Amino acid sequence: MATEKNTEAQIIAAAKKIFMQKGLSGARMQDIADEAGINKAMLHYYYRSKDKLFDIIFEEAADNVFKVLSAILKSDMPFAEMVAAIVENYINNLIKNPYLPMFVLNEIHQNPERIINRFSKSGHPPDVQAFVEKVMKVQKKGEIRKVSPLQLLLNIVSMCIFPFAAKPLLQTIAGLDEIQYRMMMEERKKQVVDFIMAALKP
Repeated sequence: MATEKNTEAQIIAAAKKIFMQKGLSGARMQDIADEAGINKAMLHYYYRSKDKLFDIIFEEAADNVFKVLSAILKSDMPFAEMVAAIVENYINNLIKNPYLPMFVLNEIHQNPERIINRFSKSGHPPDVQAFVEKVMKVQKKGEIRKVSPLQLLLNIVSMCIFPFAAKPLLQTIAGLDEIQYRMMMEERKKQVVDFIMAALKP
């Protein structure tokens, strides 16, 4: 039983790496088997197709991000706390799944309809309208300046995602090893929140 779990974990880790490098269309089951250090027959024993494997990986990653994000957007927490919670959720999940931004970008370029369908079928789609309403409410109270709620959400998410999408380039330019990069991402949680809240001052 333990051996089966170890093999499945090897396959999932290998598939994440191959899908990130080649996307779903470019990846082959043989590539994944080679990366996992097993033969193709064993890979097919555990997972019948690369589409099924892709779905499992994507659904797990999307669920981890969206489940918490949905709860945050629907919560009654103060606005500044909500911004901090969104940033914390995104960066924590991307630290655990650094392959995800490139994974999604590859699929958007290769087959946008497929990735959109997978997002729409995720179990916990983020309630963007709840965020819009919260922003409009605090604007009316004069707590923040007038901004487009959707542009604000896009800014928050983009500031969290870009350092992961550009990780290899960032590490090379700044000369960061894995530990230094991880420390910078931990620090970024506060930096993004401080930047956003300063930009929203009335």
